[in-house]
Amino acid sequence: MHLDAITTALRVASSIGLAATDALVLSNSNRLTLHLLPCDTLAQVAPVPSVAAFEIEIARRLGELDAPVARLDPRAEPRPHPLDGREVTFWTHYTPASPISPEAYADALHRLHRSMREIPVEAPSFRDRVSSARRLLDDPGRTPELPAAHRELLMDVIGHTLSVIGARGGAEQLLHGEPHEGNLLATAHGPLFIDFETCCTGPVEFDIAHAPPAVETHYPGADPAMLRACRMLALALVITWRWDRDDQLPDGRRRGSLWLAELMSLRGGDLTA
Repeated sequence: MHLDAITTALRVASSIGLAATDALVLSNSNRLTLHLLPCDTLAQVAPVPSVAAFEIEIARRLGELDAPVARLDPRAEPRPHPLDGREVTFWTHYTPASPISPEAYADALHRLHRSMREIPVEAPSFRDRVSSARRLLDDPGRTPELPAAHRELLMDVIGHTLSVIGARGGAEQLLHGEPHEGNLLATAHGPLFIDFETCCTGPVEFDIAHAPPAVETHYPGADPAMLRACRMLALALVITWRWDRDDQLPDGRRRGSLWLAELMSLRGGDLTA
């Protein structure tokens, strides 16, 4: 499957005039991300059906607003390229630059949110993601290795945090959905966000909660109580997905255990504070 996806990417790249004879694997989870050479482009390969068209549309619109996002490769038509039951998309490859400071991270996320308020794109609510996680927790057949005590903890955290978020109210808007460090590139052009397949609507605090804790103090106007609830909710969701029997994230179970310890530490305080 892995080698077949690489072959697909190389064939599609060659068919549109990109010189691609080699591929370096950058990541491999729900889709494969490759650095194609010598054409120096980034290719993403996902099984059909995918949300590639949705992601491209958001990235294109944000790029037109000069938002801090990675650009599509201008040498390729901005659309998913289907072949062999997969869709390939092509993006600009950026050479890594200096590490991103918490201040620069917060500024990039704030500018991203400002641009996202300007694009008329329909996206699912973050609550749909919550419902998906709850279905996993309600079905031990889909999460067979999740201990009962942890299952109860995750259900409790999700219920409590949703209550806090609902009580705090506040505006909701288009969000990245998962603007964590793995989805932010350090480039010579400044920090650039990637991977918009997870875009959803919700409070900005839901996005901020995916960033390192040092970032939140530099994001203007964030509600501390909402942010704490969103951080716990985001942890509960990603932990639940790591116990999905079909999860494909490399080293996912170990990461899930680390995040579970972090969640339990956060839960030690008063949730509604």
